[in-house]
Amino acid sequence: MKRKFAAAAGMAVVATLSLAACSGGSEPAETADGPVTLTLSGWSLDTTPEFQVLADAFHEKNPDVTVELKQYDAAEYNTLVTADLAAGVGPDIITQKEVKFVTTFQEGGQLMDVSDIELPDGVGGASSYEVDGTAYGVPYRQDRWVLFYNKALFDAAGQEYPDGTWTWEDYDAAAEAINTSGAAKGAYQHRWQSTVQGFASAQEDTDVLSGDYGYFADYYNRVLDLQSSGAQVDFNTSTANQLTYQGEFGTQKAAMLPMGTWYVATLISQQASGEANDFEWGIAPIPQLDDSTTGTDNTPVTFGDPTGFSINANIDGAKTQAAKDFLAYAASLEAAEELAKIGITPAASNDAVTEAYFAVEGAPTDDLSKFAWSTGDVHPENPTSNKTAAIQNILNDMHSAILSGSTPVEQAITEAEDRVANEVGLD
Repeated sequence: MKRKFAAAAGMAVVATLSLAACSGGSEPAETADGPVTLTLSGWSLDTTPEFQVLADAFHEKNPDVTVELKQYDAAEYNTLVTADLAAGVGPDIITQKEVKFVTTFQEGGQLMDVSDIELPDGVGGASSYEVDGTAYGVPYRQDRWVLFYNKALFDAAGQEYPDGTWTWEDYDAAAEAINTSGAAKGAYQHRWQSTVQGFASAQEDTDVLSGDYGYFADYYNRVLDLQSSGAQVDFNTSTANQLTYQGEFGTQKAAMLPMGTWYVATLISQQASGEANDFEWGIAPIPQLDDSTTGTDNTPVTFGDPTGFSINANIDGAKTQAAKDFLAYAASLEAAEELAKIGITPAASNDAVTEAYFAVEGAPTDDLSKFAWSTGDVHPENPTSNKTAAIQNILNDMHSAILSGSTPVEQAITEAEDRVANEVGLD
């Protein structure tokens, strides 16, 4: 069974970009009679193989369609793609690197309505590409945040491994016990605001558009307690020394690491190359707010934004169907299995995809790791809105102020709420 996005009325157009963006999307689409070449935007192509894997697999199924990759600087990706689109030289297919910028492209009239593209049931992250009920992209990967843990360090500290039933209280207790044992730091929490706010928003079933951020308080207070006890490296030390989560976990300085599933492939690669130590590890569901969502009979709540593809609204009409066919393929279970083979967490999944993912040499093989990777109520970190980026900037300032110790939790939250109300405004 498959479903379709619900179609809706047309898109908004920013006046300064309307002429460039609309000229190719207003005529009825033609069908190309011969070979078609599509351009696809990407970044860090030498170390991000997913683009070429999808391009090659699609070409094998559709020999008359070639997908050429157009590389952009990863750090300036959204700025550079936006500039190319405005200049009329943008790629035919736009990779949506961060969903908080989807509305920027959509409001600029740069994205085609792709509501007619069929997606597999249960595909993750599809709603992140919808604006007012219209789909402007499809997901092809959907990472989620899980808990990585080092079995050797747990053994050295005499602690039981995570078993899928943990709440944050269990996590804190294990971190303290491991630290006290002297085996290693109990945990490493990276500096990103995601590591606190993403979990809080998902597990409190709200999002940053609410304008009310009191629900962050308990999550920040427990992190501050772990920093104070020394169970994890404090924010200031991590910042001053520019610590990496790969280095802290991969060289066994910390026994646990909350992180996205993208780290699985990195850790496997680094252990194979010797950049990371050789130790046995696994992944578990991220600790939960309470026991109502713990255990393998329940669905753990976590967060993670998808990565997806959109079509340039100014695409040559003769290429439109080929572009839509590529998006449909990228979101499919067939493509998901190809992505899983290279350690990418796809948006669509089934048992075959899960088995393909964990068949990679160096991946954990236990059932809990497979469950954590494949099962979850995954909330978006960045809700689709033209206000999200500005709000997240304010909340990042709040995050740094709290964890650096410069501002008490309640005061920092109040200041952030006031800034959002005054600088962004919420309906």
